[in-house]
Amino acid sequence: MRKTSSLASLLAMAVVAIGAVGVTGVALADQAKGPTVSKALAKPLKAAQEALGKKDWQGALAKLAEADAVSGKSAYDQHLIAEMRGFAYVRLGNYAEAAKNLEAGLNSGFLAQEDIPTRVRALSQIYYQTKNYGKAIEYGNRAIKGGFADDDIYTLVGQAYYVQGDYKGALKFIDNYVDAQVRRGQTPKKQYLELILSSCVKLKDDNCTTSALERLVKYYPSPEYWKNIMYSLFRAPDSGDKVLLNTFRLAADVDALTRGEEYTEMAQLAIEQGTPGEAVSILEKAFAKNMFTEQRDKDKNQRLLDAAKKSAAADQAGLAKLAADAASAKTGGADIGLGKGYLSYGQYDKAAAAFQRGVSKGGLSDSGEAQLLLGIAQLKSGNKADALKSFAALKDDKKYARLAGLWAIHAQG
Repeated sequence: MRKTSSLASLLAMAVVAIGAVGVTGVALADQAKGPTVSKALAKPLKAAQEALGKKDWQGALAKLAEADAVSGKSAYDQHLIAEMRGFAYVRLGNYAEAAKNLEAGLNSGFLAQEDIPTRVRALSQIYYQTKNYGKAIEYGNRAIKGGFADDDIYTLVGQAYYVQGDYKGALKFIDNYVDAQVRRGQTPKKQYLELILSSCVKLKDDNCTTSALERLVKYYPSPEYWKNIMYSLFRAPDSGDKVLLNTFRLAADVDALTRGEEYTEMAQLAIEQGTPGEAVSILEKAFAKNMFTEQRDKDKNQRLLDAAKKSAAADQAGLAKLAADAASAKTGGADIGLGKGYLSYGQYDKAAAAFQRGVSKGGLSDSGEAQLLLGIAQLKSGNKADALKSFAALKDDKKYARLAGLWAIHAQG
């Protein structure tokens, strides 16, 4: 949990009214200022005031105890006693007693109107520090409703819900705050998004967790967040080998492949689906990153790489004929196959053009994949604006919508 502003400094601000009454020497019985101290309490309260001025906190508390023992105290007398006690307890670091007295001073009706916002915020802070999370939430929400909450208060209330085990409350509170920030065009702070994620995890809500991770990578992309997202994608119900290969493509692009066998599986899928050049690239990357540690794995993947290179050489030699066939085809299947070939060899401009022709012609066996690959090729060729349009076109596609959305997030990262 992130630490909020210094408690001591916040409480020092909270007792600004006490400073005026109890330290600077303002007369306790100045009738021009409003209510006055009862005659019987004038002496002990003046002594307490003098002790506070000398930073004799214990001496001040002793005099305040004398004042408190006097019968027939007025409401204003009680207010001053509470305020001075609160000030003394703050300085002594006894925050539990400080809170009790500062709250009494706030609720007495005598605290200056302009001092109420600072007092409310400070009480939220002090109750959080003393682990009275219910009170911390109460005063934090009061500050929010009053329109004088700062960023620390929102953080504190969200954390208070969380640490007392109310994960639904934490999630709802912070999620609403983040949504409001986004509507204002602001970038939500990472700590809020992480609190949302942690709440989702605690609630064991997979959809919530996935959504939280996606929002984190949108605003704060990192390999770790991407790895968590890709883990959830790989755990999703099987949608077929095409979707799986495209999932691997995204994982490879965001550097979220973490095990040697993942590189192997991606390469095998690429070979099976007719993009051996892609298999060569991913295996060479795996070897460069020393992803295979056991000798048998090195040997196995070296054989796979050799086979992929051989297949890629034959595939590249046939691209010219495939391009000619695609040009005369009335449906887009051949163009999509050609685009896959260009994409696997890093010829992104040609790939984008081929995919565009194939999508335009139609008659495709998997139009969703074609649209996704078009967006990938456009992105890799530097045409982000068109890539985002291509990804957006898949928002209602059951198989590819999530992958397309993640590619869009990656494109804007």
